[in-house]
Amino acid sequence: MRVLGVDPGLTRCGVGVVEGVPGRPCALVAYYVVQSDPSEDLAQRLLHLDRRLAELVAEHQPESVAVERVFSQHNVRTVMGTAQASAVAVLAGARAGLPVTTYTPSEVKAAITGSGQADKAQITSMVTRLLRLDAPPKPADAADALALAICHVWRGGTRSKLAAAAQAAAARQRGGRK
Repeated sequence: MRVLGVDPGLTRCGVGVVEGVPGRPCALVAYYVVQSDPSEDLAQRLLHLDRRLAELVAEHQPESVAVERVFSQHNVRTVMGTAQASAVAVLAGARAGLPVTTYTPSEVKAAITGSGQADKAQITSMVTRLLRLDAPPKPADAADALALAICHVWRGGTRSKLAAAAQAAAARQRGGRK
């Protein structure tokens, strides 16, 4: 399974692509940080992010997209920009016909480190170890995006397999009732 993970941000949006299967180590495909100038017009910044995400989806051909779910922050301005970038990421996946799943920061932290309270340094360290990288991905936005993608491979892949098994069992039951 190839997953494109997005750590949404208006100024810096992390994007990470990994391949893997549940229960096994993932392999790094690529990572990026899409940047925009805070002094630019909001519409142009969102358009730039949209175009770049569309390019990355087309280039890497992921099977699904994982996006960090926006959570409440004290700074309304920051959360608004993050929410707008998140919407662009969800739209990029949907436009490509891909399933899009959102994860809370706690879900990602728990999947990667075993603790929903892990800090950024712990996430970066574990992503570096899990992907067997020589150096940590920088900046932290890239490591967070890779953590999202790994989380989806491990959790989303399992969810997908369970859902498919449930559908197959339901179809067998329907077929047996004829």
